Amino acid sequence: QVQLVESGGGLVQTGGSLRLSCVGSGRTFSNYAMGWFRQAPGKERGFVAAIRWNGANTRYADSVKDRFTISRDNAKNTVHLQMNSLQPEDTGIYYCTSGSTTILVGRGSGDYWGQGTQVTVSS
Repeated sequence: QVQLVESGGGLVQTGGSLRLSCVGSGRTFSNYAMGWFRQAPGKERGFVAAIRWNGANTRYADSVKDRFTISRDNAKNTVHLQMNSLQPEDTGIYYCTSGSTTILVGRGSGDYWGQGTQVTVSS
């Protein structure tokens, strides 16, 4: 059974930082692209970042470029999202996803999704 489990969310003040982690099991995640999406209250889930299977290529939503960094540790089946300079508009549930390519992951067409971790940024 394939599972993705996110952690690292929490409450932080504007300008603060958080590091999200997603641990996968049940498949060889080093063969797949990984990504992060987020869903704010009352809004649709939207793309945040994606990383190629070998970490060579990354993609980001314009709203998080230069503030967020996606990385992965294939030996640990883990993908991270380092979030700096957090703003209230970054508040939402952050989901980890896995898929064949960064393009598919970026489109929200990942094969598997985690349950999400809540990030709240207070003003």
